[in-house]
Amino acid sequence: MDQADRKTYYISIGAGEIFSTPNVSPWQFKIEATEQEIEKLRHIFNGNYNNSLVDFARAHVPFVEYHNDSTNDRHDENLIHVYQMIYELGDQEAKDHIDSIGILENFTSK
Repeated sequence: MDQADRKTYYISIGAGEIFSTPNVSPWQFKIEATEQEIEKLRHIFNGNYNNSLVDFARAHVPFVEYHNDSTNDRHDENLIHVYQMIYELGDQEAKDHIDSIGILENFTSK
């Protein structure tokens, strides 16, 4: 992909948001991505939002434990994919931070 097709984006993982300017809201990671890569990242964030709605409903069912809930597993998998994309597309500061927290240590394609 041509570098000219890439734009700078700012990512807030906790909020699940992607910004094209740095001063809109707090962000943690700076990446360079194509429109297709941003759409993929948005899709992952939307999946976590949908899981959150299901989790809210599950929270009202006291006999389902966190570690036995498939929506939590999907959320965790999505989060790993978000960090993987940020690692691949991010600046050196993003890569260094992700390395320091070790979230991708067991992810094979890093």
